[in-house]
Amino acid sequence: MFIINTYVSRSEIDGVGVFTAEDIEKGQPISKFDPDFDRLVPMETYANAPSYLKSFLDRYSFPHPDKPECLVFEVDNSRFMNHSLTPNTDYSDFSSGIAIRDIKAGEELTCDYKNFFAGYELLPPESER
Repeated sequence: MFIINTYVSRSEIDGVGVFTAEDIEKGQPISKFDPDFDRLVPMETYANAPSYLKSFLDRYSFPHPDKPECLVFEVDNSRFMNHSLTPNTDYSDFSSGIAIRDIKAGEELTCDYKNFFAGYELLPPESER
């Protein structure tokens, strides 16, 4: 869950992305895992879900790094954060994301999905599926 002001807009990376509505300083926390807002979906529930819901969760959730029996589905704008090999945030500590450089208001927030999703493989853009 973001602890900063964000908005969703068109992204040069893939369709839409999440952007900061405020300046962020290097080292500043930008998010925290909050089980009241970051929903855990049991893998059994995922396995029994209809295909359209599985497709949605494939795009907008990820395996919990410490609870492999659950997916994490973030209900705020966090789910729109795009992957980058040169991210401006760090999620190597799953419980808290931080800015790894100064980020200006209006800039897209990016992260390296492999920080928290060891088996990550990039999905094709929605326009190609």
